This record gives sequence, C-alpha cells and structure tokens, in this order.
Amino acid sequence: MDADRGAGTVTSTEVTDVLVVGAGPTGLVLACDLARRGIAVRIVDRSPAPPRTSRAKGPNPRSLEILDDLGVAEAVLAAGSAPLPMLKYRDRAPVARADPWAGSAPSPDAAYDRAWLVAQWRLEEILRARLAGYGVRVELGREVVGLTQSPDAPAEAEAGAGAEAEAGAEGGPEADAEASRVVVTFAEDRRGEEAVLRAWYVVGCDGAHSSVRKLLGIGFEGTTREDQVMVCGDVELAEDALDRGLWHQWFDEDGAVMLCPIAGTRTGWWFQAGPERDGRGRPLAPTADGFRRLLAHHTGLPGQALTRAELLSTYRVNVRMADRFRAGRVFLAGDAAHVHAIAGGLGMNTGIQDAFNLGWKLGEVLAGRADPGLLDTYEEERLPVAARTLDLTSERLRATLEAIRRPGGGLDSAITADTTGLGVGYRWSSLAADRTHLDANTHPDAHTHPATVTDPTGVPHPDARTHPNAVTHPTGAPLTADEGPQAGDRAPDAPCTEAATGAGTRLHRVFAGPRTTVLGFGPGSAAVLDEVAATYGGTGVRTCRVYAADEDRGENRAGQQSQEQSQDQGEEQSADRREGRTGTEAGPPGCAVIDAEGHAAAAYGTGASARAEASASGAASGARTGTIVVVRPDHHVGLRVPADDARSVREYLRRLHGTGHSAARPPEQSSERSSDRFPDTVDAVRKG
Repeated sequence: MDADRGAGTVTSTEVTDVLVVGAGPTGLVLACDLARRGIAVRIVDRSPAPPRTSRAKGPNPRSLEILDDLGVAEAVLAAGSAPLPMLKYRDRAPVARADPWAGSAPSPDAAYDRAWLVAQWRLEEILRARLAGYGVRVELGREVVGLTQSPDAPAEAEAGAGAEAEAGAEGGPEADAEASRVVVTFAEDRRGEEAVLRAWYVVGCDGAHSSVRKLLGIGFEGTTREDQVMVCGDVELAEDALDRGLWHQWFDEDGAVMLCPIAGTRTGWWFQAGPERDGRGRPLAPTADGFRRLLAHHTGLPGQALTRAELLSTYRVNVRMADRFRAGRVFLAGDAAHVHAIAGGLGMNTGIQDAFNLGWKLGEVLAGRADPGLLDTYEEERLPVAARTLDLTSERLRATLEAIRRPGGGLDSAITADTTGLGVGYRWSSLAADRTHLDANTHPDAHTHPATVTDPTGVPHPDARTHPNAVTHPTGAPLTADEGPQAGDRAPDAPCTEAATGAGTRLHRVFAGPRTTVLGFGPGSAAVLDEVAATYGGTGVRTCRVYAADEDRGENRAGQQSQEQSQDQGEEQSADRREGRTGTEAGPPGCAVIDAEGHAAAAYGTGASARAEASASGAASGARTGTIVVVRPDHHVGLRVPADDARSVREYLRRLHGTGHSAARPPEQSSERSSDRFPDTVDAVRKG
C-alpha cells in the first residue's frame, strides 16, 4: 500500500483489508488499532484538508485509557489541560463557583479520574502522527459515492477461503473471493476519472451526515430540537480579559455565553452561546460581530475584547441512532451510528470506544484466527450502549437546562459518574462467558440493581455511585469489592511491579497492544498459563502470572521462561513501551508481575476467594487454588473462572483466536444480526 497516495490516484485494481471512511477521532483510532495489527487499512476523508472543529473538548477517562493503549496518551495530556473550575455569573456578576472533580483522584483501579481538555483538531493531529508511524496517511479529498457488495457474500467468502489451495483452478475461487469484497466508488478525481477500491470490510466513521449510512439505506431515527440552539466557535480575547484558570459561564434570562480557555494557546478560547435572533425569534447564523455583541451584552466586556473568531458553527440538539450498525461487510461507528445531546461530552468518546470495540474483532477475523461470527458482537455490544448513552445525555441536558434557570446553576450539572465511561460494560454479550452471576440482578431484563436508587426516569440516582470511578455497567448494577469484575465488565487497572526487573508498571500496561491477556492469580494458575503460552505464543494471546507479595516465586513458570529469559523479556517490554511498539512487533507474549500492595487481588476479587478455597480445601489442595481471568484486547473481562477450569479457558480462547495454529483464511460474513438473536437487550439496557 502506498501510504502517501492522494486524491485522484486510486485505480480499479487496488484492494485493501479495511477501508475507513472519515478521519475524525473515531476513524483515526480505528485505523491506528488496525494498522498496529498489521492489517492493510486505508483511511479517506472527503475534506480537502484536515477538518477542524471546536465542539468536542476532549477524551473522558475511558477514552484516555484507550489512547494510552495506542501509545498517545502522554502526547494528549501534554497538549491539553485538566478540566477547569467553573465560575458562574448572573447579571454579569459572579454568583457561584464549582469544581465537579475537586473530590476525585486517580485510584489503583483507574489511573485517569477525569476528562481532559484538548482541542479536537489537536487530538486528531496526534492520532494522524501515530498512524503515519505505521506507514498510513489519511487520503484527503476522497468522497465515497457508491458501495456494492454481493448479496450472497457468505457463500462466496467460504469459496474464497480455498483460493490459495486451489490457485491452479481456473477462475472460480479467486473470482468468488473478489466478489465477496465491498466495491467502493469515489467521486471523480482531479482528472475527471472515476476511482474504485475493493475492500474486505468498510467502516463508516463519516459523521452524522454519513454518506456510508445513506448509501446503505440504514434509517437514522430520532429528533432534532430546533428550539435548542447554540452558536460555537474558537475565538481570541485580549490578553488579561479573563482569568484563564477558569471556565466562565454567564446564564441570564435572555441567553448565555460560555468561555473556556483552549489548552495550549495563549489567547484562545472556546466560545459557546445562545444565538442572536431576528425579529421573528429565528436564530441568526454566527458571525464575529455577532459574537462581539453577545459578549458585550452578557459579560459586560467590551466587544472589541474579542479580537478574532473562526470555526463558527450552529449546534442544534440532535438525538438519533441508526437502525443497525452493520450491513453485510459494512459497519457504522461514531456519529455515523449515533448522535447525542452535547451534555456530558459523550459524543466523541462513544465513537472512540466504538472503534476500540470493533478494531480487535476485525483484526482477528482478517488474520484468520477468529470465525467471522465474532463480528456480530460489535452491534450486539455497542448498539445497546449507544441507546443508553442517548438517554443519559438527554437526561443530563434536561438537568442542565433546569439548573441554569437558577442563579448559580451551570454545566457542572451535566457531569456524573456515568460520564467517565469507566462503568460501561457488556454483561449481556455472548462474549461474556462467565454466567455464574447472571441472575435476576444482572440480566439485561433487570432495570437496576436492587441496591441502586433510581429516579422516576429509571436512571440510577447519583447517590448510588458516590465516586466518579465507581465500576458499573449500563444496567446500573454496581460491583462490590468482594465480587470483583464479572465477564463483560471493564478490566480494572492496578499498580504492580515487573517480576523480572522490579520496575513499576500497571496491569493496563500489561494489557496494552493488540493481544488478549490471560491473568493467572494463585499457584493453581501456572498450569493453565503454561498451556496457553504453548498453544498461542505469538498469535495474539499473552499470559501474565500475578504473584502476591508473599507468594513463592521460585518457579516463575509463566510461559516456561527461565529467569534470564524473563529478565530479557521485561527489558524488551519496557523498550516497547518507550518506543510505542504496541503492535505485532512488540515483545514476547508472557510476563509475570508482583501485586506488592494487593491492589490487583482487590480489584479482581481474588484475594478473599483464594484464602477461602485454601482454608476449605486444606493445605494439600491449597497449592492448586487460583483464578484465571481472560481480558479481551479492548480491556474487558471475557472470562473469570477457577484455575482448575482449563476447559473453559481453552474454549473461550478458541472462539476469539482459533486453535492457536489456524491457517489464514479470507473472512466470511454472518447473515444473522445480533439484534435478531438478542431482541430484548437494547430495550432493557436503554431502560436501565
């Protein structure tokens, strides 16, 4: 693939594994995730230049974890700033101050406790640079105008699977394999020639007005509130016009102005306001002079204090969701699949998390390790989350609009524990293999956990989650410290040390990269880890033995490595992290860490259970105790079983990664939609 290929150069003979349409945060995260897996990916955008926008203010804690996995979190943090305290005004006078994150701090199970302020265009720059490091560049000025896929693609793909073996046969298999690809047509190039590309899969990340979604004929039901309008832009103010350590918010009976400093700039600010209106009450289009009039009217600052305004736009509350997130070999992600009310800042973040869910699944299928049915779980998992997020953001918008009617109310009303993203999980998913806890309290049909207080809308009351890092899932069921995460939940982080080097690390650093991780707690886990390492070493699965501080580490059996090998491995993994090698080029697939302070055991609920097993079974059998936790590449628990249940581990990994010795094969397509197999899930989770 020619990474520097630009507009007007694609020919009808070119093919790729995945075409990503749209180069916003969603598309860029997906392209980065695929590229580091060695997948041939192309990413196009119809804009002639990298788009700039001022609306999205930055990643939430869950998205920061994803960006950390991709190796760009440090650059994002350096380019932005922590969220600022809010100063709220009424009739031009300050009346209240609020800091929604004043009581929060990073915890052992979550290194990021708050969202981060960074301009969306700057985040995109960072992601484009990471993508370029894999030899892939965004192809600008490429507008998709046609999509064609064979109606009987499953049979064709299956026939195509034998193409290499039957390469000598005339026509047939190769032609069938070609027919199973998506044929993408672009608008005429600069020379007036039509361009065509063939791809195994296409992902539309091209925004709320998605051409991909429209070409598929997928419905986008919802509402647009013409009465809830806001004008936005990036502006510059005269130096010292306002304190840049605060997010200033003026709310009056006849409108509002909000000014937040743009991180990394000296005089730049995000400007949001209620629009000017004409004599009939209709909103006027934003202009620099209009911004100056709004500034003077609401803040008392002279209009001339606003020296420049750009990226002007009008935002209308738009709440819509696609009927489905997949049509054959074409997927939708981000705003192309769902658009939310702006409250809570979850639009961009939900798209980033869509991409992280889909990327590893496409990677495993295209590598020939997983059955194509794995791709059904993208819609199965993400569509209910999108539905829940639509309801959450709409509820937060209602709460905020109500709050700003009163002096002292402000945008802090939009921020709750739910907006961190740390509680999103997939307990209802067919990939959530541990069913031992799926009783009436955690089944998708349950609206909330019995211990959760809810308000009349069915949304869990904030009092039910006393800390922003409370681990929950969309049904509203909080986890207890003794229980630990269940299958489908986000896998907690925990500080620990590398057994080989003594260097400090975290479990999420162990998880980083395009692999599934099998954690082993307790002596009984060693045999399972050895079996996994022998079966899957180098093919998408890593093992990690988690030792208690007082546990005998004489054998350090993870991956059957000697002490010298383990030392080399720890050094290679540290170098991988420094150099950003989190893809197929990263180091060995096994490791061992020491849970020196017991945070990992506490986070995964293994400490108490191991002691209970040992006590009940006696010393002779105590050596066989332990727990195995399989963590998916997107940092969600897939399986959590006792260490003597090797069969469950074997079967689960086979579903995600084949037998460990799978021959590469072209992807197939499942014709069965996840929403057909789980008809009640979306409604139940949405109500939760």
